[in-house]
Amino acid sequence: MVTITLMGDLQTVDGERALGCEIADSISVKQLIRKQGKPLREIFQLLKEKKVMVTVNKRIASEETKVYDGDAVYIVAHDGMGQSGLTLSHY
Repeated sequence: MVTITLMGDLQTVDGERALGCEIADSISVKQLIRKQGKPLREIFQLLKEKKVMVTVNKRIASEETKVYDGDAVYIVAHDGMGQSGLTLSHY
């Protein structure tokens, strides 16, 4: 299982800050976030817009970094977005 932790004011559409995801083979950070679907839709958009920083096992990562079973992924906004501006205003 891969754990995804959202830092700062980031959260899923349901207000969660931590997720567990089973993966069979290694996948990229981008694929991992996309695989989560609706709960991380806004986070995926922020990733595409380069508004979040990602680490995998405490190392700075890119959206193409490979993630393996047992890894810990942390996502944090890095562009100075305010407390209420971390999620998109549209679906």
